[in-house]
Amino acid sequence: MSKLPSLTSQEVIKILEKHGFHLLRSKGSHKIYYNPDTKKLVVVPYHKKDLPKGTILEILKQAGISREEALAFLEKRKKEGSS
Repeated sequence: MSKLPSLTSQEVIKILEKHGFHLLRSKGSHKIYYNPDTKKLVVVPYHKKDLPKGTILEILKQAGISREEALAFLEKRKKEGSS
């Protein structure tokens, strides 16, 4: 199993959006995303620095997104960016 790299809030949000999440509202430095299909709600701290790995893993867990799905998405974006 590959390690999950350090990610910013924006990168985590891209993963969520790819999996059907939409911005529901913002409150302070947190953005709340909702997936109407799964009825899941996820809070993402919005900062300029990388998020702690535990926070990233918990967001993915709450969203129902596996580490492998997140890594596959990041790898695909990396390949598209280098083309």
